[in-house]
Amino acid sequence: MAVSRQVLITGGTLIDGTGAAPRDNDGVLVEADRIVAVGPPALSQAAAEVERVDATGCAVLPGLIDAHVHCTFDDVASNDELFFHREPTLAALVTARNLEKILRAGVTSIMDPDTVGGIGPSIRDAVEAGLCEGPRIRTGVQALLTSVGGTAGRLIPDDGTVGYAQIVNTVEDMRVWTRRHVKRGADWIKIHATGSIPTRPGELPVWTEAEMRVVCETAHDLGVPVTAHCRSAESTLWAARAGVDLILHASFLDEAGLEAVVERGAAICPTFTFLANLADFGGAVGASPGMEDIFRGEIAATGAMVRRAFDAGVPILCGSESGFALTPYGHWHGREMEVLVEAVGLTPLEAITCATRNNAIAMRAAGELGTIEVGRAADVVVVDGDPIADIRVLNDRTRMRAVISRGVPVELDRPWPQWQQPKGWKVSAWAERSLTRDVAYPG
Repeated sequence: MAVSRQVLITGGTLIDGTGAAPRDNDGVLVEADRIVAVGPPALSQAAAEVERVDATGCAVLPGLIDAHVHCTFDDVASNDELFFHREPTLAALVTARNLEKILRAGVTSIMDPDTVGGIGPSIRDAVEAGLCEGPRIRTGVQALLTSVGGTAGRLIPDDGTVGYAQIVNTVEDMRVWTRRHVKRGADWIKIHATGSIPTRPGELPVWTEAEMRVVCETAHDLGVPVTAHCRSAESTLWAARAGVDLILHASFLDEAGLEAVVERGAAICPTFTFLANLADFGGAVGASPGMEDIFRGEIAATGAMVRRAFDAGVPILCGSESGFALTPYGHWHGREMEVLVEAVGLTPLEAITCATRNNAIAMRAAGELGTIEVGRAADVVVVDGDPIADIRVLNDRTRMRAVISRGVPVELDRPWPQWQQPKGWKVSAWAERSLTRDVAYPG
């Protein structure tokens, strides 16, 4: 009879993801995608041929979970690219390579709320079948948008589908497409609750509370939770009252919205990373000028209320929104913890708990993932450094000394995945500025 593969991690400091204080790691034994022993029993239960990982001088943590990833977008730089340059079949092939990057950054589970061409369930199933390497995935199909659109404005058609968007114009549409997405294998239904219109600044609600309630009731009747993109105070209030389970962003959360979130028992994934990257590093990549101060203000205003939500017992989740040019795969999955420490005032240990135990909510696996305890799934990372002293080490993939996914060590020493851009994948500009006569003949 074949013996199951065992991996024994010894030495270093154990941060188990439960919120308990760090302690010496006396041993973590995994076998067949389960943590079978923690502490001294790990040594006594290890077989003679066990594969050993020496974590001396390192921290041992649950595999990180990213609760807001767009794994099919491939680091898009514009809405034009996202909606008109991502053919689904090619997107699936590129996604398979990008999942390797995510996994090797220590992220062993992701939640992707909406996907190009609705390919998310197929990507998830391919990973589970071993057809490609990647983290555990929970996914939506496409986001439900009203014809007002999301953040892409007039690029969104009045009906039909484009990119990650499914347009719903009537209450019946909302009910029908929720059911169809569940039939196609959605783990989550996503509502794009706010959007941009030409005559108004920022994002405003583009769904009514009653419309969101139809989606929530339909999805919940079929056993599927609902998440919503909410970048206004009013939209968060309406989403929570309508029954949304997970609020993405919760921008400018106010007292009424916080009360509704607490009453609903919803979770919040603020996803500050995209905003923080643009605010801190946007100039280095030519991002639109003037946005830095706007996004810093949004982080400050929302962060203060996220702290209030945390203190009120609302589960706070960590998401990077990786998939955009400002959040490329494999580079920023741990930064949300840093922002939660700096802008929200959490301790490093509290932020780590958000990215592990709390994020299991996004995976629909609370009590199954996200902690190092006997019987939990065998996702473990070993990081060179002390994340309690410097939370930033968890956002540096070069500090990963071991990543164990489903009980199997991931090969970290191979070259980083690279390839040429497929034809038509990126938008090329004719010029950076208009060729006026003054430009052609200066002086």
